[in-house]
Amino acid sequence: MNALVYEKYGPPSVLQLREIEVPIPKDDEILVRVHATTVNRTDCATIRAKPFFLRIITGLFSPKKQVPGTEFSGEIEVVGKNVSSYKVGDRVFGFDDEGAKAHAQYLTVKEVGC
Repeated sequence: MNALVYEKYGPPSVLQLREIEVPIPKDDEILVRVHATTVNRTDCATIRAKPFFLRIITGLFSPKKQVPGTEFSGEIEVVGKNVSSYKVGDRVFGFDDEGAKAHAQYLTVKEVGC
């Protein structure tokens, strides 16, 4: 799948479009095919690691999660075996300020994250 990836903090020019593996949902997660996402101030702060104290969460020297993006909407492709509230084909949207990795074609999120 295609995703925006960054390996170091900085301006938007650190973002690169790359081919990465489609994530596999855990038992309590769903796999969402992303139809739409946004770029918001949380995403901008995350890739720049500003203010500096954000690095406590995002990674001190380099980003722990290399695909940014917090807001998404899309359609469920796979549900984990413990997921009961959603089924394949459901349309969903969500926000995860810890970084749902929404700037990719697919993302996994816990059932309660949508």
